[in-house]
Amino acid sequence: MSAPPALTIEVLAGSRAGERLTVALPCTIGRAPDTGVVLNDAHLSSVHGRIELTEGAVLFSDRGSTNGSAHVRGGVVTPLNSECPVVEVWTGDELHLGDPAQPVVLRVSLADSTPGEILAVRPIAEVEAFQQRVTADAERLQVLYRHTAELSRQTDVDGVLTLAARLIFDLLPRATHVAVALRERGGHFPVALARSRNGEPVALPVSRTLIRKVVEERAGVLLSDAGAEVSARSVAQAGLLSTLCVPLWTGADVRGAIQVDNRDAPGLFGGADLEVLTVAAAQISFAAENARLVARLRLAEQKLEGENRFLKKREEDATFGGIVGRSSGINNVLRALEKVRDTRVPVLINGETGTGKELVARALHYTSARREKLFVAQNCSALPENLLESELFGHVRGAFTGADRDKKGLFELADGGTMFLDEVGEMPLSLQAKLLRVLQEGEIWPVGSGRARQVDVRVVSATHRDLEKMVRTGGFRQDLFYRLHVFPLHMPSLRERRDDVPILARHFLERYARELGRSVTGFTPQCLDRMAAYDWPGNVRELQNEIQRLLIFRSEGDLVQVEDLSPRILGESRLVDDGDIPRGTLKDMMDAVERVLLARTLREHGNNKTRAAEVLGITREGLHKKLARFGMAE
Repeated sequence: MSAPPALTIEVLAGSRAGERLTVALPCTIGRAPDTGVVLNDAHLSSVHGRIELTEGAVLFSDRGSTNGSAHVRGGVVTPLNSECPVVEVWTGDELHLGDPAQPVVLRVSLADSTPGEILAVRPIAEVEAFQQRVTADAERLQVLYRHTAELSRQTDVDGVLTLAARLIFDLLPRATHVAVALRERGGHFPVALARSRNGEPVALPVSRTLIRKVVEERAGVLLSDAGAEVSARSVAQAGLLSTLCVPLWTGADVRGAIQVDNRDAPGLFGGADLEVLTVAAAQISFAAENARLVARLRLAEQKLEGENRFLKKREEDATFGGIVGRSSGINNVLRALEKVRDTRVPVLINGETGTGKELVARALHYTSARREKLFVAQNCSALPENLLESELFGHVRGAFTGADRDKKGLFELADGGTMFLDEVGEMPLSLQAKLLRVLQEGEIWPVGSGRARQVDVRVVSATHRDLEKMVRTGGFRQDLFYRLHVFPLHMPSLRERRDDVPILARHFLERYARELGRSVTGFTPQCLDRMAAYDWPGNVRELQNEIQRLLIFRSEGDLVQVEDLSPRILGESRLVDDGDIPRGTLKDMMDAVERVLLARTLREHGNNKTRAAEVLGITREGLHKKLARFGMAE
């Protein structure tokens, strides 16, 4: 077995600028002094990247470096990321490693040589002239016409390439093998099809030297006895005796290359064969592009179908349609959202568990100018401190055990959009300081990183806890509280909006009856009265779960009956206990009931008389008069 090819690395920028290194493949690039690691530069990660030979192509991959890598060819910069993890390297290409502002810059030269003597070159810009000469041959014209008609009916690239091989073998009787290489991200040209004349798939290497030449010169080339004329190992090992190589193109963009070989005797192809193959490549390119467009259209249709479902829901959110209710408490929430939705100020939503705080946060996002960007939610009580920090702010490779790659945090994913922090009162004090920096400076520090990253994120937070009390007891940072508390929003509990219970119950009934295939269409009046009288400690979420439960158990009938409700609802439906009502005249008993209801409403609203009056449907002055009459005024 021959030794693997070597390459030359010229350092254009970095601490070792001006040096030239000749290395064997594969090689690793980084600052570690380990065996096999070249370019010991302090600006690089320990193991920054790797260059290796795969199927005749020289490939560079970033190995999870801290500041990343980029490939530059002809002024076109291609960052290496999850969408493009590997790039193919040609002579003259540059690799920019590390900090984009001051990268280590390497220029690569491959050890394989370019063809020595090329017998013919046909630029694709002259394909119209080739077509006139080819179509003058009636036999070849008939072959082209027949195959072109078949190619036009193909709707996938694999089908196009299979027919392309048949077309080429019919046009070039002396061809023994055909290979097609299609460009992928990073300029890599893997073999997409390789066939012998009998139609059998073969392991046919494609000359990287020839591909580079046809791509750079936008021309087809002919070599006679290629094995002798090209020192590239992919050609020499194949033992080729006569080779044609032409590009596949769309407009000014070269999308791939076709290599046609003859292995029987040298010098069998000529300039006319190169022109015929170039004309065929034009038809194949057109058919392949159409197939790509069809594939993209199918994918777009599937994506559109999913987006339509998503947008239908988002349209509801965009008109606050996801928030159901007509009570004064809900109307206050909607008016507040109208005022704040297109500002950048943080919003703090306070309310009991299950009141729909995340629903309000989503409505705020999807009705704002940020709706085209992501809405990202995280419950701060759901993860331990170290995992929550990594989830919110991300981490770099090697930051801790198990961190085998860089990870973007939720704040970075939400850049330009909205970050919803549920149960923010549960956030550890150490992370509160990092959150404060996001609000003050608009920057995050991934775990293990020595560099901050700028983000533009609107923060909406929620809690059921009393943050002011937590500030007084040292459980929450005062400076963070004032940053989050710019626009406080109270989400009323369900017992504060009893008038909405029937509306919500019907909404959930319609939704889940359709999902579960039930014929139930409504509630009896007695059932709605019982539900309205219940306090719903779990709020809207508890009501939602109750409707799902009763639909599962009730498979027949049009109306939900009182007996279908859970025992806890049936057992707690009385407005007041009998013991609270003294015996006496009707007026005395009604006064006692009114006193109990006033006391209960004030207790539920933290003795806030304005809010209690709103719930009771009376003025604040009317409430004061009643309290004074019953001796309850403070």
